[in-house]
Amino acid sequence: QLQASGGGLVQAGDSLRLSCAASGPAFSNYAVGWFRQAPGKEREFLAAVSWSGDNTYYSRSRSLKGRFTISRDNAKNTVYLQVINLKPEDTAVFYCAADSFFQFTIGGPPRYWGQGTLVTVSS
Repeated sequence: QLQASGGGLVQAGDSLRLSCAASGPAFSNYAVGWFRQAPGKEREFLAAVSWSGDNTYYSRSRSLKGRFTISRDNAKNTVYLQVINLKPEDTAVFYCAADSFFQFTIGGPPRYWGQGTLVTVSS
């Protein structure tokens, strides 16, 4: 089971760290990725990290480049998404999901999803 947290109301230019906490001993066997869905838009892939944390994979969207960093701490069963220089267009519900690292790299839908956390960026 996955649970995203850390969202809230922030101002443009702020930074935020989202957390994805997992329950269950199998967490460390899976890659974890972050997605977001803005109002009226399709779900968008952001980043994924392998089970070991050694490999990461990021969206190639130019609007995201350099502003998102994914990491994980298996001792805490948690994956993080650090976001800097937030913009109003980043307003969305952010979700974490788990599957194989390969699944994320080919753009396939991950099998396991957590509840999202809302990030609202005011100008």
